[in-house]
Amino acid sequence: MRFLSSILLIFTALLATAARGASPIETSRHYLSGTDKDSDVRWDFMCTSGRNSGKWTKIKVPSCWETQGFGTYYYGWEEPENSTETGHYRHRFRAAKEWRGKSVSIVFEGSMTDTEVRINGKKAGATHEGGFYRFSYDISGLLDYGKTNTLEVSVKKCPANPSVYRAERQTDFWMFGGIYRPVYIEVKPTAHIESIAVDARADGSLSVRPYVNGCDDGQVSVYVESIDGKRISDTATGPTDSTISLRVPSASPWSQENPTLYRVVAELGKDGRTLHRVSEKTGFRTIEYRESDGFYLNGERIIFKGVNRHCFWPESGRTLSRRISLDDALLIKEMNMNAVRMSHYPPDKEFLEICDSVGLLVIDELCGWQKKYDTPTARRLARAVVERDRNHPSVIMWANGNEGGWNTDADADYAVYDLQKRPVIHPWERFNGTDTKHYPDYNYVVNSSIYDYDIYFPTEFMHGNFDGGAAASLSDFWEAMMKHRAPAGGFLWALLDEGLVRNDHHDSIDCRGSLAPDGIVGPYREKEASFYAIRDIWSPVKIASRKASDRLAVENHFMFTDLAQCRFTYRLTDLSMRPDGHFEEKTAYEGTAAAPSTKPGECRIIDLGLPSDWHKHDVLHLDVAGPDGRSIYTFSAPIDNAGHLQRRLGTASHRQAISLSEDSAHVYIRQGECTYTFDKATAMLAGVQTANGTISLCGGPAVATSANTPKGLNHYKSGDSYIVEPQFEEGQWLRWVFSPDEHPRLDYTFSVEGETDYIGIGFDYPEEKIEGMEWIGRGPYRVWKNRMEGTGFGCHSKRYNNTVTGESWDYPEFKGYHADCRAVTVNTAEGDISLIPSRPGLFFQMLNPQRAKADNNAGTYPSAPGTSIGFMHAIPPIGTRFQKPEQLGPAGQKNMQLNWTPISGSIHFIFHSK
Repeated sequence: MRFLSSILLIFTALLATAARGASPIETSRHYLSGTDKDSDVRWDFMCTSGRNSGKWTKIKVPSCWETQGFGTYYYGWEEPENSTETGHYRHRFRAAKEWRGKSVSIVFEGSMTDTEVRINGKKAGATHEGGFYRFSYDISGLLDYGKTNTLEVSVKKCPANPSVYRAERQTDFWMFGGIYRPVYIEVKPTAHIESIAVDARADGSLSVRPYVNGCDDGQVSVYVESIDGKRISDTATGPTDSTISLRVPSASPWSQENPTLYRVVAELGKDGRTLHRVSEKTGFRTIEYRESDGFYLNGERIIFKGVNRHCFWPESGRTLSRRISLDDALLIKEMNMNAVRMSHYPPDKEFLEICDSVGLLVIDELCGWQKKYDTPTARRLARAVVERDRNHPSVIMWANGNEGGWNTDADADYAVYDLQKRPVIHPWERFNGTDTKHYPDYNYVVNSSIYDYDIYFPTEFMHGNFDGGAAASLSDFWEAMMKHRAPAGGFLWALLDEGLVRNDHHDSIDCRGSLAPDGIVGPYREKEASFYAIRDIWSPVKIASRKASDRLAVENHFMFTDLAQCRFTYRLTDLSMRPDGHFEEKTAYEGTAAAPSTKPGECRIIDLGLPSDWHKHDVLHLDVAGPDGRSIYTFSAPIDNAGHLQRRLGTASHRQAISLSEDSAHVYIRQGECTYTFDKATAMLAGVQTANGTISLCGGPAVATSANTPKGLNHYKSGDSYIVEPQFEEGQWLRWVFSPDEHPRLDYTFSVEGETDYIGIGFDYPEEKIEGMEWIGRGPYRVWKNRMEGTGFGCHSKRYNNTVTGESWDYPEFKGYHADCRAVTVNTAEGDISLIPSRPGLFFQMLNPQRAKADNNAGTYPSAPGTSIGFMHAIPPIGTRFQKPEQLGPAGQKNMQLNWTPISGSIHFIFHSK
């Protein structure tokens, strides 16, 4: 909370400063549009084709006109014939008398795509081409000062320049039209500083290059302030065409772990008068590219733990708000990521400001999805990107297009306008000493680690289509990537499912089939299982042991932070099951532990200081908070792994009378108030009768990996117990035990030879009668063999849903495998069913996930058992949109039972009347 509060405080201060207005020697800004998607500023508008076309009406600005009910929706290369609409805008505004004699510009933060601007009927300049870039016109000579002026804007959704069309519109993302980012007037003195380029280094050295208009013989003075306005440096002065240098010894270095910001102030003066003042927020940090080694921040190696992000919101397309940008940045930080790639175009400027403030490393990118701009366009737009974004400390690298969409004629231009000379990359290509190959197989990573010398960091990998990719096999990949001689991490694809609310289709959410449900979070930022798994895998604090202990080995994976700056909080909890089958977890002790000084890269033992009887409790929970108070890692583990908990839960509270009867077709066992019916023909459980009716559990036990059918059913009495045994050929043994002192128990043994997707035992139960589940184990999210991370041990519950990851977003998904299940109660319309396995480490199968309607990928829908519920000893892995699981590393392989060792276990059953 302290972290979020500090960020909100910064932005509140900025808004307050803006509200006070600018002094006469500062630039003033006057919005003609709203500032974001939530503003309700409306202009006159007419769309030439598609929905609501051919008539003048009103539209919110900024907005994508499709989301406002105009024109035609389409996705990337799917452009329909009638989508070449033009939007005509008209807006009237008053130009203040005080603006006369000053430099007045109209600025568009972003408009899709070809944009022609007229003021009072006269063109402001050449038609702008390029949908993702800031552009402006000097309109000083076109205004009627002190009067109402007319702004007319024509925006063509389909660009006339074929290279712009190919670079921006033949793509794998939604297409929009309109003025989708804010529009405003900027007023400056005639002699003014147009912009400054800043290079602030970690050692406190500062260089500033001013770009001045209207005053060649003046001087520019530069000094540095803290964010709260206190001057912390001397003043350095130089000619208007010079680079001005000074030192700020007291400046704290900026990093993603300590994003300290300052304000660089530049003043244009002449003859003792200050003519104009500008300022830029920035941070003091040093980025280094070391050939065949890596990237370094302030002298420490950078390992990118990154993700690709598009600017997108389901109801407003590419028109966002500062709140959305902040929430996205905080989501990225919550996953313990430190970097974000601005695929496949530069973002809203607010997002970069937030990255500066919260501490995220940014790859800023020129559009060009797979085709490039022509050379004049590429060079003009590359300059626009650099001039807007060059002073952000978060921006550490430029990407000149994507996957072939780079015009190499523009590669050298970035350094012309960037005083810091940041590296330039071609995402996907081996270029400039880097290998950024997209979607490598595991074997590619291993071979690169053995043989290659280029800096390795895939700018897209682990494609997160539906429930695949993202965290699945990330642990294996990461381990292999860190063995590279020049590692730099990587960027997952992608942050969010781009599901668009279609107001032409009853407000349904459209992810365009399998093309856009690629996210770690949903359209409204609903967290998938991979979100929490990534958080674990990329945590800067690691506990290697999976076992509970009062002394734990803790590894420091920060870049700069000592673990002594973190806060460790523990809880000891007790587990129980009530007679009605509901589970409870109660906190017995809680406390904090002081971590010893542990530098980055070190491992130390932390003594939690648990009470002497800690081992008598059931679960150890440990939460680690970073220096900013934000939780960065959670550890939870059962204290007992010897089965004592299961035996305690499986013991009957009182002795129960048992009797057996049969007819020609069935065997009946009555224990307490329940009667268990076995079919002699199938040797399977056929149903259970309780005091209140039938519970339809049947069709089992079925061995998930075997087609071996029983050849008969045997039953007999053994002491006070009754035994029911299906008869099999060799290699399989099942036995039901009904004993007065315990709940009914199923014992099983079977063998598995060769590779298999899953290993286990299960039953059938009607899905339509299942209402929910409660369990003791890891949860609440399901797991796959190659995505075990991201769950916590304890009591969990969830209600039934039929969520299909990437097509619906009611998370966590109900169906699937649940790890280390020690006991489970299935809530049904007929009565609850509790199942308690005898051994730890099993996976409870709750139904089989439904396949996405649009899922035609080989890797994102693993095969499933034919049973409804059961316990699995091994489960399948999941792949990605482009890769089968076995291409993703060791955990992606099929299951092989060790040395053909027989699989054995027991399960207690308790049936609760409704």
